[in-house]
Amino acid sequence: MPDAKKTALVTNAAGYAGPPAVTALCNSGFRVFVHDATFKDPVAIAHFLQMHPAAEVICADNPATLVTEAWKTAGQLNAIICNDHYPAVQISSEKAPLDEFRQTLEYLVLNPFALLQAAIPLLRDQGGGNIVMITSCRTHAPIRGGAIPDAARAAANALVKSLGVELAPDAIAVNAVSPNFLYSEAYYPKAIFIDDERGKDYVTKNVPAGRLGRPDEIGDVIRFLASTEARFLTGAIIDFNGGWPSSSVRPT
Repeated sequence: MPDAKKTALVTNAAGYAGPPAVTALCNSGFRVFVHDATFKDPVAIAHFLQMHPAAEVICADNPATLVTEAWKTAGQLNAIICNDHYPAVQISSEKAPLDEFRQTLEYLVLNPFALLQAAIPLLRDQGGGNIVMITSCRTHAPIRGGAIPDAARAAANALVKSLGVELAPDAIAVNAVSPNFLYSEAYYPKAIFIDDERGKDYVTKNVPAGRLGRPDEIGDVIRFLASTEARFLTGAIIDFNGGWPSSSVRPT
């Protein structure tokens, strides 16, 4: 019989919105399975579990195996958090290496699609579930040289919309949290945007909230989407950006 305790799988758990997602879900009583590419190193696993002792590490070589391993261990998956990140390639389009484009698409679009493709029949058989994708709202104000990450993030958000429609009859909710100006070492590292005065000034000028988003704040949003039974809420892309972009902020 499936475990009565709600279960969640968090991908790429060591970076971006992974740590706050794991913390929020563990604190809410979920049994949380985690996976990260760095977990091939026992030291990385030990460090992560020191910070998140209730998490359960799953090692897998591909997205489909990851889902099936989590499922076999718990007998159910109430929520899947696809926390996808990849270094943003900032380069003019005429000089952009196609291999970088392929890699970006692989990490931000193809891998989550493969994971969800494997999860859909399992979620359908158990009577539903919640899928939460962590994407980005960077396309609200594109910048020069950002075509590659913009295209990949736009594709991931489009995937949320399409899967939301496709899976709604099966009580499988598919929603996204799309951050920008979220503190994470992946995109807005502390040394540059918190400790450095120039970085702090950049944030103050561009974000109406006047600061970076806190990890615990995005954790709250992820927890809600992962735990809600209101699956009429689907296909939503929730911007997490402190009001950015806004014409009311001072130009840089």
